[in-house]
Amino acid sequence: MTAEPPDQEPDYRFTLANERTFLAWIRTALGLLAAGVAVRQFVPPFAVPGATTVLALACIILAAIVAASSFPRWRRAQQAMRTGAALPHSPMVAVLAAGVLFMALLAAVLVLLG
Repeated sequence: MTAEPPDQEPDYRFTLANERTFLAWIRTALGLLAAGVAVRQFVPPFAVPGATTVLALACIILAAIVAASSFPRWRRAQQAMRTGAALPHSPMVAVLAAGVLFMALLAAVLVLLG
């Protein structure tokens, strides 16, 4: 059986950088949530029935995914720094990029349809 590496306090600069990254993910989630509410409340209906609701829900669902994954990501990075392990990879960068791309394409199609 292998022993776990000792838990060490990381350099405070790395801890603060990790915290700033966490807060950036939370700001992104809040921005997506605000966008979803704004789309639903202020965007006039598109030619496709229910399209405004779909676009708003896409923003809100992506906001929930980003918010729900931000704390576990922060915790994994913090633990890796404490044990001297490699920083974990997160699929959230790809998920966020794909989600925003999907919403942009959907909005473009809806605008083009009139």
